[in-house]
Amino acid sequence: MASVPKRLVFVTVAAAAVLVTQFVMQYSGDVPDINLSNLVGPKSAPIAGVASVIDGDTIEVHGQRIRFNGIDAPESRQYCDDAKGFEYPCGRRSAEALDTFLTASRPVQCTFVSWDRYHRFVGDCRRADGASIAAWMVEHGQALDWPRYSHGAYAQQQAQAEAAKVGLWVGAFQAPWEWRSEHRGGDGEQPSSTLSLFGSGSGGCDIKGNISMNTGERIYHVPGQEHYDETVISTGKGERWFCSEDDARAAGWRKAGR
Repeated sequence: MASVPKRLVFVTVAAAAVLVTQFVMQYSGDVPDINLSNLVGPKSAPIAGVASVIDGDTIEVHGQRIRFNGIDAPESRQYCDDAKGFEYPCGRRSAEALDTFLTASRPVQCTFVSWDRYHRFVGDCRRADGASIAAWMVEHGQALDWPRYSHGAYAQQQAQAEAAKVGLWVGAFQAPWEWRSEHRGGDGEQPSSTLSLFGSGSGGCDIKGNISMNTGERIYHVPGQEHYDETVISTGKGERWFCSEDDARAAGWRKAGR
């Protein structure tokens, strides 16, 4: 009598196994992968649009912060040494170089790689003409290949920049992740708390670079000038903020007459 229940148990388990197998085979396409990406957040569709520059490795498109995958640029407040040993705002220079590069071919198109811990979209971004933004930034010495995330994807561009002594490689600098670690503590991944260099008048960058709707002429206004308060800056149209008059003139803007 004791053997009968055992047979029933065996048959029941076998039948259940068959049903589970059939279910999995039929609906396997509907079962989401259980991996870190799904636990952190859903994958995102590509993002395209006119970008506002936050710093040398971060932009904003349609209100979404986008961090370039695999590279790291100097922070907005970071200074480096030039060829003669004089300090210069390498963080601002990097952001300005990025802004100029993006302006030449719009819009930006970014494919999703992952979300970071600050819910920034980490992606591979290209200009409208297909040029890789990350590769260009590293090749021109405005950012570094970040092996921790790139696995050496931009090592060749970095070697070219170093050999040519362009951008950061002209003088001496501290790797951005090391600079952040020293100035903020932590693991060096915390994003900058400053607003876009070209989207606000914060941090002393209060010179308004305006583009005339009628003539397309680029004119900058400094605080205290007659039309300063009424001038509104639209980064989507290519207008921007500057931190100094020298920067504005170097970028092709002229000072307003009054």
